[in-house]
Amino acid sequence: MLLSLDNRKVYFDLAGPQGAPTVCFTHSLNADGGMWVEQMVPLLAAGYRVLRLDMRGHGGSAPVDGDYTMDVLAADVKGALDVLDIRKVHYIGLSIGGMIGQGFALANPDRLLSLTLCDTQPSTPPGSTATWEERKATVRTKGLAALADSTMERWFTDEFRKVNPVRWREIRDTISGTTPQGSAGCMAAIQNFNYEERLPTIKIPTLVICGDEDQGTPPDRNQLIASKVPGGRYEGIAAARHLPNVERPDQFNRIMLSWLAANR
Repeated sequence: MLLSLDNRKVYFDLAGPQGAPTVCFTHSLNADGGMWVEQMVPLLAAGYRVLRLDMRGHGGSAPVDGDYTMDVLAADVKGALDVLDIRKVHYIGLSIGGMIGQGFALANPDRLLSLTLCDTQPSTPPGSTATWEERKATVRTKGLAALADSTMERWFTDEFRKVNPVRWREIRDTISGTTPQGSAGCMAAIQNFNYEERLPTIKIPTLVICGDEDQGTPPDRNQLIASKVPGGRYEGIAAARHLPNVERPDQFNRIMLSWLAANR
């Protein structure tokens, strides 16, 4: 489904009974709302309404030229919730989705029931500028297909590709299909943000989840977020890299549902 936000199209998927508590998902860089498929059935069965949003230039959402900022991406989430007339949500974001979640929580604490941040960072990863510049140049000249294989290696263990090749291919195809404008614009946001010192002002119940083998957004950086948010809680997921919700859905969903029930 599409909504109009600032004269551009934003893709969303909204399922579940109206009036039920809403869980709002935001995805990783070069992914889309489809990365949350493994969470849909248990959430709907538990009586939640589920909203999945595609970032600008990702999935079915229109790209915007130029560099983006994390605060602008967080404002996109607020704008979508306003158009859909959804007042409060349980927010769950992974990778850049978790970075956006921090910005959203800082700017709009009254719109949150709880906050779940997965495999993310509290600020621009130290020493990452050159890497991001190289990736932006690659997507602008060669498209996302050039990064698909290296991205999948960071996102999943070798075991996952062997046991779930169809899902592996599906996610790889999503990476390849991301627009260069959307990808590079979001990379620029990752290159220039810092919520670290403001995290102690977040008063929303906050859970941080991370795959134990995630090298791009490693456990120690996620643990740092949990330690800075008052009452923040951390959960690691063994034998998973960057997308534990896909690679280890049983463990992820158990943690997620328990957390949501405690804050319902």
